[in-house]
Amino acid sequence: MTEQVNDLFDIGLERYKAGEGPDTLIPVFKEICDRSPKTNAAWVCLSWLYLLDNNPSLAAKAAQKAVKLNPSDPQARINLAIAMLETGKKGVRQHVEVAGRAIALEAELREDVEESIADGFSRKPDWDSLTKVKNWLFA
Repeated sequence: MTEQVNDLFDIGLERYKAGEGPDTLIPVFKEICDRSPKTNAAWVCLSWLYLLDNNPSLAAKAAQKAVKLNPSDPQARINLAIAMLETGKKGVRQHVEVAGRAIALEAELREDVEESIADGFSRKPDWDSLTKVKNWLFA
């Protein structure tokens, strides 16, 4: 990512952490993805925002790009699994298993995923698909 795109990403992330919603952040992360299409983290964030915005088909497309860029990224796999559950697609287990192996091997990744899941429930308390994925990962 160029410095300008890095700054935009950092600002977008800070706005998200401050509680800003997907309606205003989706355009920011779409721009980041357009300007730096090989940036896995931007696609992961965009897919998460689409999930929070109840748009699982766009979330799936963004998550697929993130997985293609970094197949071992557990959050990309989790986002894709959630989107697949919400759109009724098959093949969810494979993505959950890859994410599960990644977080089992690295404590920091596990903490990141746990924080992400907690954040998801704080923004969308009755999120059934996230509940399923969480139970599969941490059962």
